[in-house]
Amino acid sequence: MKPGIHPRYQRATVQCACGNNFVTRSTVPVIHVEVCGKCHPYFTGRQKLMDTAGRVERFRQKYRGGAGGAGAAGAAGAAGADKAAG
Repeated sequence: MKPGIHPRYQRATVQCACGNNFVTRSTVPVIHVEVCGKCHPYFTGRQKLMDTAGRVERFRQKYRGGAGGAGAAGAAGAAGADKAAG
């Protein structure tokens, strides 16, 4: 290896949004993450919806509906079929 061209590999503290901290090694001293092994649904067995900019709420509004789970798109399609038949 050439001297002086590689970044310094040092101890790094990883800080999760859930409050968990642990030490590893990296080229940066502090790493911030949103999910870790303590709070990730795969490891905890709990489902956690991560709403980024209201995406989950928009999805729920879009597909909220009556019988059969059809949302606004299903209702519009049925109205169009009535017009075509009449």
